[in-house]
Amino acid sequence: MSFTLSHACRLGASRLGLVRPLGAAALRPASTAAYEHILVERRGEGERVTLIQLNRPKSLNALCSPLMSELLEVVHQAEQDPAVGAIVLTGNEKAFAAGADIKEMQDKRFADVYRGSFLAFWGGVAQCTKPVVAAVNGYALGGGCELAMMCDVIYAGEKARFGQPEIALGTIPGAGGTQRLTRAVGKSKAMEMCLTGDMIDAQTAERAGLVSKVLPPGELVDAAVKTADKMASHSKLVVQMCKEAVNAAYEMTLQEGLHFEKRLFHTTFATDDRKEGMTAFVEKRKANFTDS
Repeated sequence: MSFTLSHACRLGASRLGLVRPLGAAALRPASTAAYEHILVERRGEGERVTLIQLNRPKSLNALCSPLMSELLEVVHQAEQDPAVGAIVLTGNEKAFAAGADIKEMQDKRFADVYRGSFLAFWGGVAQCTKPVVAAVNGYALGGGCELAMMCDVIYAGEKARFGQPEIALGTIPGAGGTQRLTRAVGKSKAMEMCLTGDMIDAQTAERAGLVSKVLPPGELVDAAVKTADKMASHSKLVVQMCKEAVNAAYEMTLQEGLHFEKRLFHTTFATDDRKEGMTAFVEKRKANFTDS
């Protein structure tokens, strides 16, 4: 959610979207479908990284339901595509996403949002089993900050701003802001951000542990793709296991987590990729993973 007042959007009958360049590369649709609110291309060695750009520049990429539906459709496609090893999610230099579309929510009533579990489907990004790297330039506020936190790694441009300003609208974060932010930065900083609605800059976000790296805006997407490509170069099967183990740390006690990790570690010994990886190391050559 966000304080930005942007226009509500609707999916057109034809869903025709203009494909515009991101940096020097032209964006290519990930499937035969044309998208209205996102741009998609394949990047990295062997095009094994799916790059998704939120594309509602007039509304600072406010997150309307049709945009989120398109985003989750492409995430699902990437997850099912054996050639894809990782995903990068970005916006533009002004905004990653300035929040959810307030005009879309303005007239909703309690019965509407409760009965339909409004925003629940947004969590599909966090459920992706492949690594997702967020490249955040500009504003990541409300739902935009929540969407970034659903990703596995956040890289920020030097002018990025993060915040949960819902309190100023008479509501609270509804897509994980009070939960993921607290786990990322601790209770005191999360309380300060959620109860004041104040933004923090990229450098503060890095010190607090919300983002892992701060880069010049023009280098951000390439750096995120490079990291995603490195993740995609490893065994997709083992990467999925490792991601599952790290995520489990948020849900378990230390002893439960250690046991879970050990069992997944043992499980890697049933894979061809574990044997190939160790054999390649001993033979001083590059591993040839087969994702099996």
